[in-house]
Amino acid sequence: MSTPPSFIHRWLAICALLPALLPGPARADDASRPIHQLRVYEIFDDTRGAFHDRFRDHAARIMAKYGFEIVAIWDGRGDDGRPQFVYLLEWPDERAMREGWEKFMADEEWARIKRVTAREHGQFVGDIDERVLSPADYSPRTSFLRD
Repeated sequence: MSTPPSFIHRWLAICALLPALLPGPARADDASRPIHQLRVYEIFDDTRGAFHDRFRDHAARIMAKYGFEIVAIWDGRGDDGRPQFVYLLEWPDERAMREGWEKFMADEEWARIKRVTAREHGQFVGDIDERVLSPADYSPRTSFLRD
């Protein structure tokens, strides 16, 4: 008896299908094909609202300073019923992704906001799962943000 697909597997399948639904075929010779990063955070019911406030009002703004391009954000529940926060980022390449994350995680304002909100609300995030996705050479669309 097989187990049902997990939440992350369903989201990966959806993300894989999205390019087929969008116009604008990719050129096979395009060397500037972006990559995507799918991030899934386990969040908690009692801090869910505060988590969303912090991400919307602070994290997204600070991330933008370091080249984060947020394609989409979803709210859902895992197979275990726990709330999850899922978002998809688009990066020019893996180097830009690594550098962006290093700068974001070292940002003093972000560190301060995390300390203040943790004192006020408690823990916001449990497990974090991520996937770095590169388009297949036959993907009909390689970017969600550019034509």
